[in-house]
Amino acid sequence: MIASCLCYLLLPATRLFRALSDAFFTCRKNVLLAKSSSSQVEGDFAMAPRGPEQEECEGLLQQWREEGSSQVLSTASEGPLVDKGLAQSSLALLMDNPGEENAASEDKWSSRQLSDLRAAENLDEPFPEMLGEEPLPEVEGPMWAAIPMQTDPQYADCAVLPVGALATEQWEEDPAVLAWSIAPEPVPQEEAPIWPFEGMGQLQPPPMEIPYHEILWREWEDFSTQPDAQSLKPGDGPQFQFTLMSYNILAQDLMQQSSELYLHCHPDILNWNYRFMNLMQEFQHWDPDILCLQEVQEDHYWEQLEPSLRMMGFTCFYKRRTGCKTDGCAVCYKPTRFRLLCASPVEYFRPGLELLNRDNVGLVLLLQPLVPEGLGQVSVAPLCVANTHILYNPRRGDVKLAQMAILLAEVDKVARLSDGSHCPIILCGDLNSVPDSPLYNFIRDGELQYHGMPAWKVSGQEDFSHQLYQRKLQAPLWPSSLGITDCCQYVSSCHPNRSERRKYGRDFLLRFRFCGIACQRPVGLVLMEGVTDTKPERPAGWAESVFEEDTSELEPASSRTVGTIQHCLHLTSVYTHFLPQRGRPEVTTMPLGLGMTVDYIFFSAESCENGNRTDHRLYRDGTLKLLGRLSLLSEEILWAANGLPNPFCSSDHLCLLASFGMEVTAP
Repeated sequence: MIASCLCYLLLPATRLFRALSDAFFTCRKNVLLAKSSSSQVEGDFAMAPRGPEQEECEGLLQQWREEGSSQVLSTASEGPLVDKGLAQSSLALLMDNPGEENAASEDKWSSRQLSDLRAAENLDEPFPEMLGEEPLPEVEGPMWAAIPMQTDPQYADCAVLPVGALATEQWEEDPAVLAWSIAPEPVPQEEAPIWPFEGMGQLQPPPMEIPYHEILWREWEDFSTQPDAQSLKPGDGPQFQFTLMSYNILAQDLMQQSSELYLHCHPDILNWNYRFMNLMQEFQHWDPDILCLQEVQEDHYWEQLEPSLRMMGFTCFYKRRTGCKTDGCAVCYKPTRFRLLCASPVEYFRPGLELLNRDNVGLVLLLQPLVPEGLGQVSVAPLCVANTHILYNPRRGDVKLAQMAILLAEVDKVARLSDGSHCPIILCGDLNSVPDSPLYNFIRDGELQYHGMPAWKVSGQEDFSHQLYQRKLQAPLWPSSLGITDCCQYVSSCHPNRSERRKYGRDFLLRFRFCGIACQRPVGLVLMEGVTDTKPERPAGWAESVFEEDTSELEPASSRTVGTIQHCLHLTSVYTHFLPQRGRPEVTTMPLGLGMTVDYIFFSAESCENGNRTDHRLYRDGTLKLLGRLSLLSEEILWAANGLPNPFCSSDHLCLLASFGMEVTAP
C-alpha cells in the first residue's frame, strides 16, 4: 500500500515517472520478455486497471518492443537476476491501485505468468491472483521515501532512500537501479547541541555513556594528617571541627536575562524546579555546617530555599541587593554547632558617590562555636564569616576595590577583639577576579599600590590593553567622606578611646592648672586682694605646654598613604588554583565556554615565606586550621560534561567546600 501511494504521487510528473519506469524495466524486462511472448506481455499490462498512467506504460512498452526481440533475448540470457526485494516492490508498484476497487473480473494475472515470475525471481511468497479484489497485505517493514540524491543528472530529482538515514551499502551498478532499495529500520539520532561560540570547536562528551557524577568526580583532599609549620600535628589537642561551603547557585532571573550564555544547555535542565532539586541534593550530600550562597533569588529564597534549609537544620540570614535587583546573598548555619553573636548586612551603594553606585551587597556574621559538653569547661574563639558577590564589570576595577574595602572594614569592626586583635575570619564569595590579579593579591598580601593602574587590570578577567582609552586609578581611590581609611578600617575604629578622653573629669581638668594659658593674667581682670592679685606658681618639672603636647593624640592613628591601600586581617586562600596531577589550572565557572576561577574561600592564616615546604602550603596555621577541601576540576573535564550547567551541576559555578579546625582552650 505504501508503494502504491508513492507511485500515485510520483506518476503525474513525467520526469519522475520516467525515472521510475527506467529503473523498473532496466532490471525486469529481461525476465518478462524472456519468459513470455510479445502478446503475453501486452496482455499482462492490459489486464491491469486502466487509466492515464497505464496508457503511458503501454506507450513505453511499445517503444521497447520496437528495439527488437533479438537484442532483448540476448540481453536476458546474459544478465544476472536482480534483487528479490526489488522485484517484489516493483511489481507491487505497477499492480497495486487502491483507487480502482471495482475493477472487472477479467483484469487478472494468469497463473502461468505468476508462476513464471516466481520461478525467475526465486520468490518464496506468491502474489495475489487478483489485483482489484485482493489487495496486497500490509507488511510491517521499512518505508519508502523520496529524497534528493547525487546520481546521474536524469535521476537527480527522484531517488528513494531510507527514511532518516542514508543507505549503508555501496553498490557498483547502474545508479538508476540502485536508487531504489528497501529502506532499513530508521535509527533515531540524537540532535547535536548547538554550540554558540564562534571560532571554538565543541569538545564532545566521551563516546561511552558515562554518568555525569563519574565525569565530574571530585576528590576530598585531607590535610588533617599533615604537619603544620611548627611540625606539630593538628590532632594533638582538642579541636572544634566544622565545614563551610560557598556556592553561587545562579539566580533564575539572571539566567533568563542572559539566555545567550546557556544555549548549549537543554531547556529541561535550566528549569528552576529541576535545578532546585539538584541543589538541595548537593546540600544534603555534602552537609556543611555553614552555607554561604550567592545569586539567591528573593522569591525562591522565601518560598523554597529557606523552608527547605530550615528543615535540614539551618538558620538562615539573607540580604537582597539594593535597587531593583531580585537576588542577593545568604549565610546559613546550624544552630546545633554555632550561636549567633551578631549579623551585619553590608551595602556597597552610597548615594552621591559615582564610585559606589552599584547594588552589590555582602553579609557578615559573628558566630560562637558550641563546644560539646563532654569537653568540660573549655572555650573557643568566635568565628567571623563574611559572604559577598562583587561587581562583575571587568572594566571597573576601581569599583571592585572600593567594594572590597567596605567589606574589609566591616569585617575588621565585627572581628576585632577587646585587645585589638582579630578573631578567626573566613571570607568567601564570588569576587569576579582571577587568581594573582591585583585584587586577589590585595586580599592575600594585605597591600596594593594602585595609583596609575588601569582599571581593567584590577580583576584580570579580560585584557583591554588594546583599547585607546583606559580608565586609570587615581589617588585617593575613595573620598574621606566614606569614613574608611586606606587601611580598610572605619575611622571610628581607629580611635576606640577617643570618646573617653573627651570626658571632662577632675584629672582631665587638673592638667590645665599650670598650663601657659592658665598662668597668664587676663586683660580686664578686676584686682581683688587675696583672690586675683597672686600669680600661680608652676611646680618644678611641670611642663609649660601640657595641652599642646597632648594634642597630637587627637590626630588620626594612621594617615592616608598616597596610592596605597592596606589591611591587617592576614588572609590566605583555601585553594591553590592549580591541579598538579593534571597540570591544569583549577576552574570554578565557565562563562562563554572559557574556564576560570572567580570563587574563593579565604581564611585567617599567617603567610609563610618558605615555598619549599613538603606540604606545598604557603601559610602558617593559626587559631583556624585548614583540615581538608573538596578538589576543583579542570576546564577539559567540564568541557567533557558540556560545560556548566549540566544535568549533574545545576549552576554555572562549582561549589567550594572546606573543613576547618579551631583550637579549644581552657578558660
